[in-house]
Amino acid sequence: MRKNFKDVGFYPQPVLIIGTYDTDGVPDAMNVGWGGLVGGGYVEINISQGHKTTENLSLKGAFTVSFADRAHLTEADYVGLVSGHTTPDKIARAGLTPVRSAFVDAPLFEEFPLTLECQVVERSDGPGGVRIVGQVVNMSADEAILGEDGLVDADKAQFLSFDRVRRVYRLLGGVVGQAYHDGRKKME
Repeated sequence: MRKNFKDVGFYPQPVLIIGTYDTDGVPDAMNVGWGGLVGGGYVEINISQGHKTTENLSLKGAFTVSFADRAHLTEADYVGLVSGHTTPDKIARAGLTPVRSAFVDAPLFEEFPLTLECQVVERSDGPGGVRIVGQVVNMSADEAILGEDGLVDADKAQFLSFDRVRRVYRLLGGVVGQAYHDGRKKME
């Protein structure tokens, strides 16, 4: 038996922190509830028109997408609660350390261990707000979350997932199978 729901849950939904600069070079960060990968090398975020981040994206055409981790849950939640319009010192209050990207005109935040640096390639207004597609021009990771093979280790990173239905943050972890391999058993 299945139950139908009107409220949409999407699992897992990463906790994404969008970094932008305004015209004066003041950094802003926003916890965006809608976003993800949309093909090789592109990300999409959907945000409401009135956000400072939306204005900054129009001005600069660049942004960063940082993946929030367990160690910085409070900071990640805070930047989703407070507007850069009404709290000019939002980044300082959050306890975040902005660092200028070498690849795009947008800030990285030292505290978040994995960041995608993006150039806006498409913007459209529609249902659900403003849709932004960015081309990822660089991905940088704190060496503390890399495995012995030099790749990102999600278990070390302890990335957060947003459970929209229950309105809580969750941890993802543990390897349960091998992608592009385990399904081959069904091919025999």
